[in-house]
Amino acid sequence: MTAPLVRAVVVNWNGEALLRSCLDSLVAQDLPPGSLETVVVDNASHDGSVDLLRREYPSVRLVQNATNRGFAGGVNAGLHDLRAPYVVLLNNDARFEPDAVRRMIELLEEPGNDDVGAVTALLLLEGRTGEGAPLVNSTGNVVSRAGSATDRDWLTPLNRLSAPQDVFGFCGGAAVLRTAALDQVGQFDDSLFLYYEDTDLSWRLRAGGWRILFHRDAVAWHRHAQSSDSTSALFRYYNNRNALLVFARYAPFSVVVRAFARQVVAPLRHVLRRDERPELLRARIRALAQACRRMPVERRSARAARRRLAAQGGLDALFER
Repeated sequence: MTAPLVRAVVVNWNGEALLRSCLDSLVAQDLPPGSLETVVVDNASHDGSVDLLRREYPSVRLVQNATNRGFAGGVNAGLHDLRAPYVVLLNNDARFEPDAVRRMIELLEEPGNDDVGAVTALLLLEGRTGEGAPLVNSTGNVVSRAGSATDRDWLTPLNRLSAPQDVFGFCGGAAVLRTAALDQVGQFDDSLFLYYEDTDLSWRLRAGGWRILFHRDAVAWHRHAQSSDSTSALFRYYNNRNALLVFARYAPFSVVVRAFARQVVAPLRHVLRRDERPELLRARIRALAQACRRMPVERRSARAARRRLAAQGGLDALFER
């Protein structure tokens, strides 16, 4: 059989209430019949997700992980035996407009874009407006000299958006990746589990000589934080730990020092103010301790990538602020 043009990978954990909107938007893509295959990777859900998929989406390929492997491990499980030249990533709490995937693939296939490894969609916040317009969730990821990665244009009203096409990194919630780029630089880092895995892969794509572009007309809608709780200790642990690990790998040493110093000060400040729940403070401290232990190894592991990035014109040019 001829390989499909694109494989869509959706990672799910207890997302029964979210899946229909997500999968229906993939079914509705205006691509030629048979050119898109959809894989849902279920991370050991204990709700009705698997039954829903088997009952209502028999054409969707289901991969069941025995344990929760997070977003990074989930996507990697969905990339097994990949033959399609393109990979679509879509959060289970997001949905595409019908032309979004086609538009991103067309940009990848434009003359002169052979070195584009990923295209990130215009991700809008479902049900949230400002100044009478939808609010932006992401136009890609940017990194700061303070040692953090953020969604570019977060909460910008759509009618004031003026995002350049070139962007540091893709947002893993809604993007298309070139399989050839993944073959060169590798897939997601399973050890990150959740958060910053798209930033890590974006660094590796750039070190491999790949560009990342934003497509304003490829639109996705996101029910933000429906698939994970951004106020939880789990979020705080992985977000803080992974920020430090990823910046330790790729950033200049001065940025790494600044990032660690910021995360040392933060729990002390919260203790003095008594304004954070104890479990969140413990998560901060545990994340910092583990990152400190791993920092020398992480720094050595990406030495070659930092050299390639520096040779391309300097690491500092990649930081937005």
